[in-house]
Amino acid sequence: MKDIFLEPIQRIAKRIKDAIDTKNMGYSTQENSSGDTQLQLDIKCDLIVEEELSLIPSVHTIASEEKEHEMLINKDGKYFVAYDPLDGSSLIDVNLSVGSIFGIYEEKWGARNMIAACYVVYGPRVEIVFSQTKTKLYLLQDNEFEFIREIRMDLKGNLNAPGGTQMNWPPFHKEMVDSFFKEGYRLRYSGGMVPDLHQILIKGGGLFSYPNTEDRPEGKLRKLFEVYPFAFIYRVSGGDADDGIHDDMMTLDHDHIHGTSQCFFGSKHEIAVVREVYRKNR
Repeated sequence: MKDIFLEPIQRIAKRIKDAIDTKNMGYSTQENSSGDTQLQLDIKCDLIVEEELSLIPSVHTIASEEKEHEMLINKDGKYFVAYDPLDGSSLIDVNLSVGSIFGIYEEKWGARNMIAACYVVYGPRVEIVFSQTKTKLYLLQDNEFEFIREIRMDLKGNLNAPGGTQMNWPPFHKEMVDSFFKEGYRLRYSGGMVPDLHQILIKGGGLFSYPNTEDRPEGKLRKLFEVYPFAFIYRVSGGDADDGIHDDMMTLDHDHIHGTSQCFFGSKHEIAVVREVYRKNR
């Protein structure tokens, strides 16, 4: 299965890199599923992914964060692919790293049906992290992707990436975040999910948190496009993930393709702390 998707995602990454480098970054007149006005670049990158995935005969259905509805590709296919074509696109104009995220499901949507996940980082270097039974890192060099190494996380890290507007955090969440800083954890938060989670993964460990807040009581990040793929990647890499409510994020259901959830990703130590804190405050 791996080669079916790795090669198309490599082509997607090269095309999106070119689009980032050359295309108009202005706003369009369209809105995405969240009601946010789309950048021209968002639309271009969405079309790139759609074109490449549509060429894979085994793909049944695709769903994009930029599209309201899922799209049937091949009724005889068996794979469902959810993707965020350009996560963090609002960071483009300040030249910070952005990314693409892919969740690959078999037979139907749902965390239980995820069989692989992948993301691309567009930064000073273009890298792909592909996770199935192992998590592997690839680097773009001379217009070809080269395998670099397998990724394994440490049991405990030292990076802390807390998302969401702090004034809207639950008080117990702020206490938890502050407790990590008091232990010497370093703040690493750019506002881009892909670069922040990539840094924690590559540097060995830490915590990325995005809680339910007063302004986002059901969380902000989308399950199929963002939460489940990164939960899968972190689990395969020796880390862990949690939603603060259930014991196993990878058994959760979703009520809509754009359904959201609070989420926590990190090394096993940090996620154990999250579970303890959130169980006390359910």
